[in-house]
Amino acid sequence: MTALRPARAEREALADLMVQLGPDAPTLCTGWTTRDLAAHLVVRERRPDAAPGILLNPLRDRMERVRAGTARAEPYDTLIEKLRNPPWWSMSAVAPIDVGINTAEFFVHHEDVRRAQPDWTPRELPPATESALWSRAKAMGKLGLRRFPATVVLHSPGYGETKAGRGGPEVRLSGPPGELLLFCFGRQRAAQVNVVGPDDLVDRLRTARLGL
Repeated sequence: MTALRPARAEREALADLMVQLGPDAPTLCTGWTTRDLAAHLVVRERRPDAAPGILLNPLRDRMERVRAGTARAEPYDTLIEKLRNPPWWSMSAVAPIDVGINTAEFFVHHEDVRRAQPDWTPRELPPATESALWSRAKAMGKLGLRRFPATVVLHSPGYGETKAGRGGPEVRLSGPPGELLLFCFGRQRAAQVNVVGPDDLVDRLRTARLGL
């Protein structure tokens, strides 16, 4: 059997976990249950009139209204089915675009659900997934840390390292690709990353607002 590409595998695993936990389970997304997160992902993929609000602050309120309305109006089973099966006309239907826009998205949100549960444990990820996550971690590090007042080195044993930040004293982040990606996506408290550097910068980095 052909292995699923990482973006699709994470989508399927997230949908399965959401079914298992039900609509009211907590997530790492502040204030959101699994129902809220499912609605966010459905709107992101199926509502091009609202989805730009994910990235553009002036449109964020509209995005949130559409997401909240979708969460209220759609049965949970319907949300999960839509999450599992993106429409044929969406960007997710094109494999190279799916890899580019969904690998990080579905991995991070899968972990948002997993790590909000009291009995979660780290996963051992397939090499293809780790490699894909390293690519996304490098890109997200440069984007999310671009204003941080230090040289931030992201190091992943077996994958390499890259530099981000504005320059200056060095802070070094070390860990598996997925953990570095979670850190750079603003999940610093949940990410299992070793952070070494000047104490004031380490403390600032651990609480900085990162991500998109």
